Amino acid sequence: MDALLREYLPILMFLAIAIAMAGAMVAASYVIARQRPNSEKESAYECGFEAFDDARSKFDVRFYLVSILFIIFDLEVAFLFPWAVSLGEIGLFGFWSMVIFLAILTIGFIYEWRKGALEWE
Repeated sequence: MDALLREYLPILMFLAIAIAMAGAMVAASYVIARQRPNSEKESAYECGFEAFDDARSKFDVRFYLVSILFIIFDLEVAFLFPWAVSLGEIGLFGFWSMVIFLAILTIGFIYEWRKGALEWE
């Protein structure tokens, strides 16, 4: 058990050094930098102009639909790369599994398209 714990000692030392350096940098920024905030510096900044509405306002449902579509197709790409690399090893079963997966995603995309989720007014 002692030998196993000794193998983790470099990781523990690395974490301790990283935490100490981060703390030293934060402390140095408070000591060295000027700490004179003004109203301009403390104001909310949103895309180059003043905030015009409450931050807790409701978003349109289509925003969430588009974001979910983005996540779905992002995951599709994340699944396609390992599949393409190992296609020679997984054979026909792996090929048809991915075809079914892509067909389900295509059906979902067509459904979203027909429902008008991609139309932004």
